[in-house]
Amino acid sequence: MTRVYPGQFTYQGLPAKVYFGQGAVAQLAEVVAALGCKRALLLSTSVQQAQLIPLKRLLGAAAVGEFCEAAMHTPVDITERAVAVAVSVGADCLVSVGGGSTIGLGKAIALRTDLPQVAVPTTYAGSEMTPILGQTDAGRKTTQRTLKVLPETVIYDVDLTLSLPPSIAATSGLNAIAHAVEALYARDGNPIVSLLAEEGIRSLARALPGIVEQPGDIGFRTEALYGAWLCGSVLGSAGMALHHKLCHTLGGSFDLPHAETHAVILPHATHYNSSAAPDAMARLSRALDVVAHPAGALYDLAARLGAPRTLHSLGLPRAALERAADLAVQSPYWNPRPVERDAVLALLVAAWNGDRPPSG
Repeated sequence: MTRVYPGQFTYQGLPAKVYFGQGAVAQLAEVVAALGCKRALLLSTSVQQAQLIPLKRLLGAAAVGEFCEAAMHTPVDITERAVAVAVSVGADCLVSVGGGSTIGLGKAIALRTDLPQVAVPTTYAGSEMTPILGQTDAGRKTTQRTLKVLPETVIYDVDLTLSLPPSIAATSGLNAIAHAVEALYARDGNPIVSLLAEEGIRSLARALPGIVEQPGDIGFRTEALYGAWLCGSVLGSAGMALHHKLCHTLGGSFDLPHAETHAVILPHATHYNSSAAPDAMARLSRALDVVAHPAGALYDLAARLGAPRTLHSLGLPRAALERAADLAVQSPYWNPRPVERDAVLALLVAAWNGDRPPSG
């Protein structure tokens, strides 16, 4: 076999420090102190507020307040309220505990205040590893990329994921896999990103069925969190394409749930791009341990995990597909296959119906 060596490429490592493992959150107080901070505002959703209790104990007097109104798609009005709380308590740093909603809120506050962030993810969303912020205002979701929103420190404590229900672990994990799939064919991808993406997909595809079958297994939970870290890293290092544009459109304009939308769209967006990205599909097939047709394998994985597979089940009316297609082709992200309105509509119809992507 002839070996193919990497050509010329550019890779930008991102300046974040990561602590990984069981019990890693015990280092929270020294992490905050290492940032030169003494007054932390803790962030969460209302559902996850109880998770702040042990962290406040760890921080002691350095925990000066909490804001527990984080919401999907980072609404601007909620961010404005959170900024006001940060100012009122004199916070000099943020500690975001939870999934993409909470970590997105921390990033939105940091954009406006330059406060340093410690992210403590409890799902597999991956936002903590990216300099990307998506915000929603007046029903329109926009994204931007700036190092101002990248958390300075990330603490991955596997113990904090043990209470994540298998159904949420499944959709959150498929969301993470979507980051890595798009990184495999990104315009600014490179061999390093591809290695991380392939390993991240492999780890999650192996671990998620185990979590569904044995929710308390620490090994599966550890492998999934490791995979999510890798998938989040590639999301931060490479541009995204049609899949993410569609999910941002459906989430921001139709208020569909974030991770579940990724789970539904992923097989169909992968099939859409399959003929235009053969090398990426070969890597994806290898990561999923299938011979060919990885789009169908992703659909089958979602089925095995009990994840949603139709936009209909997420509450999107059939009549909304035309408008969704129109919005998706406005200011499209770069994509390996041309983004054409009729083809995108056909993709959305298949996702609404829950059709398995065809083989070949």
